[in-house]
Amino acid sequence: MRARLLMLASLARAFRAPAARNVRSSLRAVATEEKPPFYCTTPIYYVNAAPHIGHAYTSVACDAAVRFAKLDGRRAMLVTGTDEHGEKVEESAKAKGVAPLDFATEVSATFRDLAESFDVDFDRFVRTTEPAHARAVEKLWKALEANGMIYLGSYEGWYCVRDECYYTESELVDGKAPTGADVEWKAKEPSYFFKLSAFREKLIDLYEGDEDALGPKSRRNEVLSFLKGEELRDLSISRTTFKWGLSVPGDDDHVIYVWVDALANYLTALGYGDDDDEWRDMWAGATHVVGKDILRFHAVYWPALLLAADLPPPKKIFAHGWWTKDGAKISKSLGNVVVPAELLADYGVDATRYFLLSEVPFGGDGDFSRTAMLAAANGFLANAVGNLCQRCCAMIAKNCGGAAPALPDEPTDDDAALLAAARGLGDAMRPHADALRLDGALSEVEAVVRAANRYFDRNEPWKLRKSDPERMGDVLAVSLETLRCIAIAYQPFMPDAAGRMLALLGVAEGPDRAPSGAPGGASGGAALPPKPVFPRIEDDEGAEGPRS
Repeated sequence: MRARLLMLASLARAFRAPAARNVRSSLRAVATEEKPPFYCTTPIYYVNAAPHIGHAYTSVACDAAVRFAKLDGRRAMLVTGTDEHGEKVEESAKAKGVAPLDFATEVSATFRDLAESFDVDFDRFVRTTEPAHARAVEKLWKALEANGMIYLGSYEGWYCVRDECYYTESELVDGKAPTGADVEWKAKEPSYFFKLSAFREKLIDLYEGDEDALGPKSRRNEVLSFLKGEELRDLSISRTTFKWGLSVPGDDDHVIYVWVDALANYLTALGYGDDDDEWRDMWAGATHVVGKDILRFHAVYWPALLLAADLPPPKKIFAHGWWTKDGAKISKSLGNVVVPAELLADYGVDATRYFLLSEVPFGGDGDFSRTAMLAAANGFLANAVGNLCQRCCAMIAKNCGGAAPALPDEPTDDDAALLAAARGLGDAMRPHADALRLDGALSEVEAVVRAANRYFDRNEPWKLRKSDPERMGDVLAVSLETLRCIAIAYQPFMPDAAGRMLALLGVAEGPDRAPSGAPGGASGGAALPPKPVFPRIEDDEGAEGPRS
């Protein structure tokens, strides 16, 4: 696990006057006694296919949530990884003429690369083929077995290899799985079963007793409707028709069902397979972020498995929506696949992260279009944020000898209102971030950005240069301090751009990102050369969008 750095100030302190705060750019933190830990996981991605925009979206969202928590002084941890067992992987490896582990290793590397290319600062990357995971799965299986929750029987039915899931006749849609994938009839085979049927009422009580345990509300209603609408069938949790997977403890003829194997990764990352209970402290803040297509596995099977093993369920499960492109479903057959690497090449990592997190309410479906992307990149980031930063720094460089002017001793009402909004960003964003309303957290920053632009234009410092140089310095100082707070607020969402912005504003380079103490966020002698933080993206059609 990567080394953690001690956070010297909470998020609230970060937005106060620079002399009173010290913010670490790495956003590593150790929890204070007042704040609970935050353990956030992406789904563990299946290595059957290459990463797509959905994988990037989930990972970026989890990364932003964890970075915010760390900036807020909480002990926080981000886990992602790859699910590498199962029939699909065995078949794909065979088709390529390679061993399953070699195939899985190659594809797993693409998911790690995806995370790193999108500036996802994960604390643990779990592979289900690693020894630590095998220990965790074995421990979970034995706990279920010891509690009488597993029995040997036989199973037959419609099976979907792509989904790694059995479906009943009533669940099929036009002869296919509910996901649209093909199904095939599996003849009767021996199977171990998990007594899922015993947990229907417990799961209903869980979600009705805690509205925050499953979100958003529409997904909570969906799961409760499913649980109340039909009896739960015991779950087949082993296979004998293929070998690529973890063997059932004490019965090598059976491979553990890939979903039981995969879901246990959330415990693996915390060291559950070892002999101590240190994992429990972080598990108390467990939040699983998943796509809505795998909600049932996470909101029904997984909590039931945990309860059956006398383990607490996760604190929160949150299912986000899907992305379309220009209003159409993304698919290879339509030729409209959004390739993550191409997004980064066209728009850069900062603008792409910003668009994904701000475009739609997190939990709903989103539509990708070049027009919307340019509205975010050019219409807001370049025009509203970058332009204000450049104008302010250019005036300081030209009229103040490159030194940041001091904040006014007696600020006007206009000054005070903007400073209060800027320094209150942490408190304004926290409820949104804690509830995974990431777009809401960004909307708070956007409001301050727009207020800062109105303030700058209203006070016209370029005119004050001759008529009232002292007032000009006050306006520039207030604007600079506001930009400092904006840059701090953007760190979880656009870490690279926020770092460049802090450097431009005179906040010292290095791990602390600490100002040198002068009011205004820059040292008294700091040079502030105007540099574009958010470069404009060229577009042949001239699309820009109205977001500024």
